[in-house]
Amino acid sequence: MITTNTVENRVSLATQKFKEIFGSPPTFTASAPGRVNLIGEHTDYNDGYVFPVAIDKYLNLSARQRSDRSVVLHALDVNDSYKFDLDKPPSIEQAPAWSHYLIGVASLLQASGRKVSGIEAVITGDVPIGAGLSSSAALSVSAALTFLTTSPEDSSPENPPKLEIDNKELAALCQQVEHEFAGVKCGIMDQTISLLGREDQALFLDCRSLEHEHVPLNLGAHYIAICNTKVKRELAASEYNKRRAECERGVDILKQWLPDISSLRDILLTDFKKYEDELPALTQKRCRYVIEENTRVLDAVSALKMRHTQTAKKTDESFIQFGRLMNASHNGLRDDYEVSCAELDLLTDLARSIEGVIGSRMTGAGFGGCTVSIVHEDALETFRTRVMTEYCKQTGIEPEIYLCNVSGGAQVFWNKEAISGQQSAVSGQQREGYDESSTSSLMADSREPTAN
Repeated sequence: MITTNTVENRVSLATQKFKEIFGSPPTFTASAPGRVNLIGEHTDYNDGYVFPVAIDKYLNLSARQRSDRSVVLHALDVNDSYKFDLDKPPSIEQAPAWSHYLIGVASLLQASGRKVSGIEAVITGDVPIGAGLSSSAALSVSAALTFLTTSPEDSSPENPPKLEIDNKELAALCQQVEHEFAGVKCGIMDQTISLLGREDQALFLDCRSLEHEHVPLNLGAHYIAICNTKVKRELAASEYNKRRAECERGVDILKQWLPDISSLRDILLTDFKKYEDELPALTQKRCRYVIEENTRVLDAVSALKMRHTQTAKKTDESFIQFGRLMNASHNGLRDDYEVSCAELDLLTDLARSIEGVIGSRMTGAGFGGCTVSIVHEDALETFRTRVMTEYCKQTGIEPEIYLCNVSGGAQVFWNKEAISGQQSAVSGQQREGYDESSTSSLMADSREPTAN
């Protein structure tokens, strides 16, 4: 069964460790979810469409403001600590890799003219690192919310900070951190879904305009199952940047015949077929995948929307169509974009062989990481047993399987103990009390223009 990752569960470890390290409790915890993309892979940096969900695995940053300009960090999951001065930020070559995101967020916020205060913080979470579930985006988002929350000196649950930054700008800032401080030329999807996720809804996102629409999933008796290959994605960053360059090359060439295009998003499949032979063979494959994937995202969203108005039989048929599109997406990633690997292919093949699995595909940058499958509840036990047994038999690796709830986006939870100076009893134990009614989504712009 799926277990609910409650606020207490999410923040208790970071809060307790903060008290052990710093001697008293943190003021708040900034919590940002990881994500899984149901369909629309490698389309975001091509100005295309994506369809992710936020999952109930979070990166949590418990913090309080310091009186000086120091940033003192303890990363529990990698057993490391780091300290830097906001007035003299270190070069990333001198700092541990995980700290690049916090250095980047602080540096870019200051460069934008915003006041940034010193903090002391403990970082931990359950978003698997290196699994393609966007732990780095969750870290950037939680770091940004932390610095933005501590900067106003009078911020509190009763007086939460009124941020002069909307969700588009904040997502773009966190994306810029990836580009300039982590060396990954990623798109905007991961940061956006971490900020804008909603329970039981996917986000249909236009990565050019950032117009978005929350679409109910209506999973019913189906679950989202994520399988981790446990293969390190050593090629992901370098090959990711290569794929982006190949797509940009294709656009530059095709402009000779399609002068109005600025990205692969602008090219219809019918027009591409007219001129695809003008492209080098490798570039042709990369471009074909992206153009077809954009079409698949649009078709997948339409299929899910149709479930609201159709009969039971038609509803099942539209869900089956969604699964077929997931399968076709993986095939394209494997054959044309060539970012899959033997382990990802094995997991999808095993999943698809099980009756009750609607669809299965790799998710994330590729070369390892995870697959995502939609599985009927009656098939869950067979799914677990067959995937665990056969994958381990053929690879010698024991995979991890997560059954995930579709969660809400990033929030700040205020610690009542730090504010009142008193502990509150929860379930008979003395534990930190987090007031779920005193939360801040910190999203100034809640408008939802419908994506075209």
